Amino acid sequence: MESKGESMNLRSRFSFAAAISLLVGLVPAAPVVAGDIHAHIECSVSRNLCAEVEDLELFSPYVGHDEPSLLFYSDHPGSGNRMQYVLTLPSDPAVPASGVPNPGQSFNFELHPAFWFGMAICDTQSSPRPLGDPAKPINPGLPCIPDSDTNIHENPDPAAPDSMSTHPGTAFMEMQFYPPGWSTWPASVSCAATQWCAALNIDSLSRDYFHGTNLNTSCQNLVSIEPVNFAFITKSGIPHAPPSPVNSTVATFTPNAATDLFMNSGDAIVVTLRDTASGLRIDLNDLTTGETGFMTASAANGFGQVQYEPSGAVCKNLPYDFHPEYSTSSELTRVPWAAHSYNIAFSDEIGHFDFCARVNSGGGCTGTEGAANDLEKSDADDNFCFDASVSTLVKVSGCLDTNSGFDGASYLNVWPDGSTDHPTPIVFTSPRTGPNSNINYSRIAFEADLPRIEDPAVSPSNSCNRNTGSGCIKPPLTDDGVAASFYPFYSAASGYGAACAWAFGNDIPGHTVTDFGGLNQYGPLLRLRYLAFGGQGATLTRLNNFRQILDTNPCTP
Repeated sequence: MESKGESMNLRSRFSFAAAISLLVGLVPAAPVVAGDIHAHIECSVSRNLCAEVEDLELFSPYVGHDEPSLLFYSDHPGSGNRMQYVLTLPSDPAVPASGVPNPGQSFNFELHPAFWFGMAICDTQSSPRPLGDPAKPINPGLPCIPDSDTNIHENPDPAAPDSMSTHPGTAFMEMQFYPPGWSTWPASVSCAATQWCAALNIDSLSRDYFHGTNLNTSCQNLVSIEPVNFAFITKSGIPHAPPSPVNSTVATFTPNAATDLFMNSGDAIVVTLRDTASGLRIDLNDLTTGETGFMTASAANGFGQVQYEPSGAVCKNLPYDFHPEYSTSSELTRVPWAAHSYNIAFSDEIGHFDFCARVNSGGGCTGTEGAANDLEKSDADDNFCFDASVSTLVKVSGCLDTNSGFDGASYLNVWPDGSTDHPTPIVFTSPRTGPNSNINYSRIAFEADLPRIEDPAVSPSNSCNRNTGSGCIKPPLTDDGVAASFYPFYSAASGYGAACAWAFGNDIPGHTVTDFGGLNQYGPLLRLRYLAFGGQGATLTRLNNFRQILDTNPCTP
């Protein structure tokens, strides 16, 4: 097995606390340990930064991620691998001098530990069928031609047979932004007290659906069955630590103000994603401050695949240039193992933060939980908790496990709505593609993966049957058996520096032009086809999402 120093997982915070401290996980306020200790994002214990998978059985303690999303479709060549957005980072309410929020105030870190722009990526060692030839000890995987729709292996007719069994290995890239003001990375969500940071994440899945095998257990223990390449966006374009999951260290996940691009609330950021000879490159140009940062997902920058080896104890990094998978963006340009149907998309990662009245030394919630009017019990999802004393700015105690009880801050009516007690919305323009970034995407879709999380195996208060659709509802039920009081939505808005921009949260007086029916914008249940594990190419269908497609893009720059 190849690793550097000891190994730790960044989400199992408290099982290894005595040896490693806050970086692994740790006990809040414990000292930081630096150096070359191996560290990785462990999706199997609810890391809130991982792409959602279709298979409930893949992670025994894994409980999903709520990701309301906006999808962009275009048949223009290059729309699947080159695009540009203009993003306005949201601002938070003013914090009292004591650091203790006033009643009714909410903050970005409470609503979302991250939001991101996404894209499907080639990874020949990733699912759905990474093992091209079982007889080869180091197999190349099935070919994936970068930036090409020849990688589409799905029949658009759901009743017809298709060739998903020959679909090349696919990963999903999330260009993530992290809010300021609470406890810090790598154990928690903030990089700084008042500034945002960002990182390029590439999520792969080490599972062979065709043959019915998984990555060997020894390697899973080192990198997870859903390994993540991770690099903060830096001002030089050079990672400050190894991004690949086999070689990543504690420093990989520790923000560095000397090298990383930090941004202010309210800054206007031009986000450009484009393929290069060395791999996908992402540029962030802060129009407000004039600062820039970038990152290329290249072997030269330390990005790499995890060699797919189902037997033995091999865990080898294969240096790799990660390229976009498709030429265009449509309903068929999918990540076949993901719960969502998307390729080019924006998503907010909600449903993690929940208040906790008392955090114990092991990072659990032993006090009552929930908002001020719901402090009544401790739930199974009240884990990975941090006391107010370790916050960088806003002095509140809370937990970051997936809030499968649907009673955390994300499901309260505290989203951006024009109130000075609530944050301003995430605002971004529709992407444009083409060499000059002047071609609009023709269609859009709203998509929410609520059915995936409403499965009773994840959320016992809900009864969604993902085979029939029975019990799959919006909004979801809380752990008290009543409908969640709020669920955020997208709106087309004016007055944000563009003729039309997308805003996320609630209706904003003076800005919202249309909200597409609010919660109803997410549309009817969507049935997607997936490969059956060990089925030698057989497929099955699941209802993991609600989705509504609009035949035109109502909000172009």
